[in-house]
Amino acid sequence: MAKTAFIGLGVMGYPMAGHLVAAGHDVTVYNRNGAKADAWVKKHGGQKAATPAEAASGAEFVFTCVGNDDDLRSVTLGSDGAFAGVAKGAVFVDHTTVSAVVTRELATIATVNGFSFIDAPVSGGQAGAENGALGVMCGGDAVAYGRAEPIIDAYAKACKLLGGSGSGQLTKMVNQICIAGLLQGLSEGLHFAEKAGLDGQAVVDVIAHGAAGSWQMSNRYKTMLDDFFDMGFAVDWMRKDLGICLDEADNNGASLPVTALVDQFYKDVQKMGGSRWDTSSLIRRLRAADKA
Repeated sequence: MAKTAFIGLGVMGYPMAGHLVAAGHDVTVYNRNGAKADAWVKKHGGQKAATPAEAASGAEFVFTCVGNDDDLRSVTLGSDGAFAGVAKGAVFVDHTTVSAVVTRELATIATVNGFSFIDAPVSGGQAGAENGALGVMCGGDAVAYGRAEPIIDAYAKACKLLGGSGSGQLTKMVNQICIAGLLQGLSEGLHFAEKAGLDGQAVVDVIAHGAAGSWQMSNRYKTMLDDFFDMGFAVDWMRKDLGICLDEADNNGASLPVTALVDQFYKDVQKMGGSRWDTSSLIRRLRAADKA
């Protein structure tokens, strides 16, 4: 059993922290909305802290899963930030999808203060978090990663160290780039099937077993055909992630023409009122064009 802290109890962090308790670890949580932390403690046990620094105090492993670069800085830095409470020799694991810039910035501060920092963004969505089946992409020191991996396994289907600091975030960018193009292709395929008068369910029953098959096809085709998007990974979050990808591409010289185009398609979905719709809602943009 390890003494841990988990900061950020959103749709991902809430079940992830619960898996740590189920695995036998001592967990102290912090959430900006204290009522949610109270509900988590009532459901899972463990303890609630009043500040990130208090949560991190005395913990061997400190985990964060918040919204963006600014959110991560707000819960780590300053007198009440987690870094103020992290003990020397501890391992800090950040599951937030953020820029490689803030990751390297925080990793440097951690090193100066005598503890390790692992960037470990996740993939698998809310369902993956709830089922303890996330893909975890890590960057940082190999020794620190080796200590953290058995703890992360509580909610991971796959966990891998990809390189030094920032490598986890760069790998998550690859993940989002691949998803963006795939979802647009899936949207166009299902839209084409509708226009051609085909039975979308029957089409997917066949093509999902061939080269066109994907996680998105298997897990989203039904809701896409039903025009239901009030679940899943929000368009606002995807645009945040794609913005990070495009910014990093400007730095490393990668060409991302399709990613840039799909990002604009998501902007169109936002204008349709779809900021909180699932990312598979790209098909609604195509259907709307039919009605224009």
